Amino acid sequence: MTNRVATLDSSFDKSNEAQAPEHLSDLLVRLSRTSDSKITIRDIAVALQDRSFGAFLLVFALPNLVPLPPGATFILGLPLVFVAWQMIASPHGRVYLPRRIGDYGFEPQTFDLIVKRIGPWIKRAETLVVPRFWFLGTRFSERLLGVYALFLAVIIVLPIPLGNWPPAFALAIIGFAHSERDGAGVIVGCLVGLLSVAIAGFIVCTAGALFSLVF
Repeated sequence: MTNRVATLDSSFDKSNEAQAPEHLSDLLVRLSRTSDSKITIRDIAVALQDRSFGAFLLVFALPNLVPLPPGATFILGLPLVFVAWQMIASPHGRVYLPRRIGDYGFEPQTFDLIVKRIGPWIKRAETLVVPRFWFLGTRFSERLLGVYALFLAVIIVLPIPLGNWPPAFALAIIGFAHSERDGAGVIVGCLVGLLSVAIAGFIVCTAGALFSLVF
């Protein structure tokens, strides 16, 4: 396992990532072609390096954008809390996954099929999200973004009626922009996050006022 991680780490060179990061869609295609054995979640995290924070934020935010029964966001929001905390605490500069989660993998044919299915959608989104104004080049600045992402993730977990979708949408924007090193996109996501906090606060205050009137 260690040798494979080291091989992937050297294969996905970071030397030019700061100036011209590889598109997420292209990286996934290349990953699907670099292995003839099972591709694990850990392999994906290693290939993405520090961009794994954004990619996993996006992946875990998307299920929270689908209408769900009450209480479901408590379960689906916990992975977002985990990833946001990793942005703050990870000593590796990328998502660190518990062994059981990291070892979960896909057969090469299955992974290739997944990439072919989602690739066109990602490519369309990549026409809007491009590398620009990148201001998160240090772990300190990334940790600050992690604190903000953690705050939004906690709001998603809380049982706030209609208050979970907006912060999930904000984290999806931040995650995708982060994975593409789009500083402008990250800023847009942060602004959407501020709006989502205001919406959640308004809902909580309104519910509190109604509760006080009734009781």
